[in-house]
Amino acid sequence: MAAMPSPEGSAPGPAASGSAPRLLSGMQPTADSLHLGNYLGALVHWVALQEEFEAYYCVVDQHAITMEYDPALLRRRTRVTAAQFLAAGIDPVRSALFVQSHVPAHSQLAWVLQCITGVGEAGRMTQFKDKSAREGADRATVGLFTYPILQAADILLYDAARVPVGEDQRQHLELTRDLAQRFNVRYGETFVVPEPSIVRATAKIFDLQRPDKQMSKSLGGAGVLFLLDDPTVNAKKIRSAVTDAGREIVFDPQAKPGVSNLLTILSALTSAPVPALEERFAGAGYGDLKKEIESAFLALAEPFRAEVERWLSDPDALDDVLADGARRARARADVKLADVYDKVGFLPAGATP
Repeated sequence: MAAMPSPEGSAPGPAASGSAPRLLSGMQPTADSLHLGNYLGALVHWVALQEEFEAYYCVVDQHAITMEYDPALLRRRTRVTAAQFLAAGIDPVRSALFVQSHVPAHSQLAWVLQCITGVGEAGRMTQFKDKSAREGADRATVGLFTYPILQAADILLYDAARVPVGEDQRQHLELTRDLAQRFNVRYGETFVVPEPSIVRATAKIFDLQRPDKQMSKSLGGAGVLFLLDDPTVNAKKIRSAVTDAGREIVFDPQAKPGVSNLLTILSALTSAPVPALEERFAGAGYGDLKKEIESAFLALAEPFRAEVERWLSDPDALDDVLADGARRARARADVKLADVYDKVGFLPAGATP
């Protein structure tokens, strides 16, 4: 777990030294807790990437207001999300950890990029079509429509060579690449064209009650293991997880999706290969498998929860980390924005009196 740093007295890591290729990723603060799928599918990967990249990790609060929200809840969840990044092992000395709205260049660059994006191009984004279809066209906001362009600005500000994304974000990254190339052709070489970093070996965790659906808070809480929930709540969810006909504990996603999901979870939590788990549980029952998952999950979640609570108990220290991360991010982003403004022909601001 990450220790609370003293930002002013810490030695600079890659995000301060610029000695490594750059990377950016972020999450929206739209839930009271991250779930196991977030942790295994993103955070574990992010922690490892700190070793080789100059990493910028962002709580993307501006993206979170494209749908209806509660301001007080957003503010609280922003801190909670940042605390979970730290508890997972994001090191604020090596990586710049910041809140998106603390770096104005994100929305400033987004406006420039909107002005080189076609309406039809933006309208083809499947996430906008899916969300607006669910919520109704009258409730879909312009912010939701332009969300991928703000996401492009997030990435391009930092000349991020790699962007850790899930498959569902690949289309957005392709738009980012198109906009970077278009700007470079029109105004001269300015942006690095980023490559996706989609880790196919990362375990895909499915809902415990609907093992045909990826674990997501949008499905409701019954099959989702939230890392900050009371241990007894998560233990009950694991014991109630859907299994399949028969008693054999084998990995067969088509015939036995429930058991296969449980094997995947235990493998991800313990680093034991699935075939080794199949061998270990030969002749055992589903209850035996669930007991091991419960033990392994609680061994992860309990210290994680304690570390999050430690950060939240000292909001000044947490805010200092975010302020330091924002300062470092602004130092990088403002240089890029100034170059963009110059190339598109904006008149430089006069000297401050």
